[in-house]
Amino acid sequence: MIPELGYFSLTLAMVLSVLLCIFPLWGAHTGNLRLMRAAPSLAVGQFAFVLLSFAALIYASLTDDFTVSYVAYHSSSTLPWYYKVTSTWGGHEGAILLWLVMQAGWTAAVAVRSKSLPWVLRARVLGVLGFLGVGFMMYTLLLSSPFERLLPYFPVEGRDLNPLLQDPGMIIHPPLLYMGYVGLSVAFSFAIAALLTGKLDNTWAKWSRPWTMTAWGFLGLGLTIGSWWAYSELGWGGWWFWDPVENAALMPWLVATALLHSLSVTEKRGIFKSWTVLLAIAGFSLSLLGTFIVRSGIIVSVHAFATDPDRGLFILAFLGVVVGGGLALYALRVSQVYSEGRYKFVSREVALWLNNIFLVVATLIVMLGTLLPMVHKEMGLGSISIGEPFFNKMFAILLVPFAILMGIGPFLRWKQNKWAFLQNKILMGVLVSVVITCTWLFSSYEIVKPLTLLATTLAVWVALSTGIDIYTKAAVHGTLIEGLKRFTVSYWAMVLGHIGIAFIIAGVSLTSAYSVERDVSMKPGDTAQLNEYEYRFDGVKTIRGPNYSGHAGVVSVLKNNELVTRLHAEKRKYDIGMQFMTEAAIDAGFKRDLYLALGEQLSGDAWSLRIYHKPFVRWIWIGGVLMSFAGFMILFDKRYRTSAKTARKAESESAL
Repeated sequence: MIPELGYFSLTLAMVLSVLLCIFPLWGAHTGNLRLMRAAPSLAVGQFAFVLLSFAALIYASLTDDFTVSYVAYHSSSTLPWYYKVTSTWGGHEGAILLWLVMQAGWTAAVAVRSKSLPWVLRARVLGVLGFLGVGFMMYTLLLSSPFERLLPYFPVEGRDLNPLLQDPGMIIHPPLLYMGYVGLSVAFSFAIAALLTGKLDNTWAKWSRPWTMTAWGFLGLGLTIGSWWAYSELGWGGWWFWDPVENAALMPWLVATALLHSLSVTEKRGIFKSWTVLLAIAGFSLSLLGTFIVRSGIIVSVHAFATDPDRGLFILAFLGVVVGGGLALYALRVSQVYSEGRYKFVSREVALWLNNIFLVVATLIVMLGTLLPMVHKEMGLGSISIGEPFFNKMFAILLVPFAILMGIGPFLRWKQNKWAFLQNKILMGVLVSVVITCTWLFSSYEIVKPLTLLATTLAVWVALSTGIDIYTKAAVHGTLIEGLKRFTVSYWAMVLGHIGIAFIIAGVSLTSAYSVERDVSMKPGDTAQLNEYEYRFDGVKTIRGPNYSGHAGVVSVLKNNELVTRLHAEKRKYDIGMQFMTEAAIDAGFKRDLYLALGEQLSGDAWSLRIYHKPFVRWIWIGGVLMSFAGFMILFDKRYRTSAKTARKAESESAL
């Protein structure tokens, strides 16, 4: 009965979504305020019914209702309750329903939090979001329903959740990633609404910016946790593999990063309007492209959902409608867009524009490396591989000018700058960055490669230039403390984002250059040396979990004959699927990680083990978290929080 209630709720949500697509758009076109005012209620109602549908699926999983096909294939009675909840998005149908929850949630949030917008713009934004909701609800109800029954014959036990997904990271990684994916639909809807209205002024950019930054923050946090999950769960010691599914999430994040900077320029200076609209369309289009890559069955990956071609064809058709319709409308309106501001070559506007160019080029590189092997294979031309070396080399080339611009950016002013005013700050910053980096690396490592020195210097340069900018601007107001109090939330978000980038660049360069690994065969009592640490194998013990059994290798790590930590690396065998999984043991630190993976049992009581020493790898995730929270800080900016009085005033003016 509960699954049928879930399907019925989703059907009602579909009806409300259709009305949300029609009423406000027609009302905005005809000037019918009554139809436009129906949009917020329809949006909230749609969200309530989608949420009820999702709750029904969670209930079916928690109660082990194996008459539901989805539960039978992705859960089991032995799963801990929290992984039963996770199983609701561990397969294709449930993941799509989670996407719908996020889509409806963002739509309801826009309906509730956009009261200060003119009714025409507000109605069109909600109407476009309603159209997107219709597309995904049709896809769910017709091709991907998670509520199908296995009656009259059904299994007494489920097939269990994929062991790769039975990890704390997977509890929060997909929801965060989907929040980012779907959140970009708000920026897309604002852009389409502005094109429909024919008023590409600063208003739409101002109100689109906080939504875009929030979505960007969620997407970045999802990518960060996904990277950490791969590092901690897969047992291979890596944090990014340039897998097609990883790339599918990276591409919209790169474009969204460019969009944030472009929105800032459009809001403050009234320029880059057409470019900003194009980036908003591209960002959400890449989210849909990523959905197609993951769910069409054209790739094989631990992240992907290999499904039947009909599902992939539907997503491809919907992608064509969204992208084609958006670009067609853009082509019709772009001739009416005029930039209001003027600027010289040495200015913040040009620096941000170049920043956008580098980010878009990076996106095209990722797209080429991801799609070309697929297209090549589908055309019957054979298989080709574009792997890690290609991406690493291309991104290394782009990193240099990108990081240099990031360091110069805070020193630049709008409109025009005199080089004489900038050169002392820049030269001093570069000199100090080189001195700090050389002192740091040459005192810590015997060999320093030129590329490592360059990348680390760039990281220090970005962080140092940000610090210099903070001090310079704060000192203008007298005391440093008084100056810091005057900074806006948006400024602190920029600072946090740049510091995050510095952490990531430094972490990637240092862990890539100085990570050390060793494969060893050890019996109880044997020792192995790796850098300054001694690893003593204490033996293997039997372990038993709620739905698995296995062995845990116990290794004591010593430094100067003193115990540093004791690592327990596991080899699990899951009861239902009889699948084996490696659970790495990690001693995490700010400067280094000690990483241990248990291999196979060899002759006698000997076991194979893989030991890693990974310096500064944690800086990558520290940087990712800092950048993500920079996106969330915009929620605390007073400029984007409108009082009820202002909202009522805007509403009355729009009614006249």
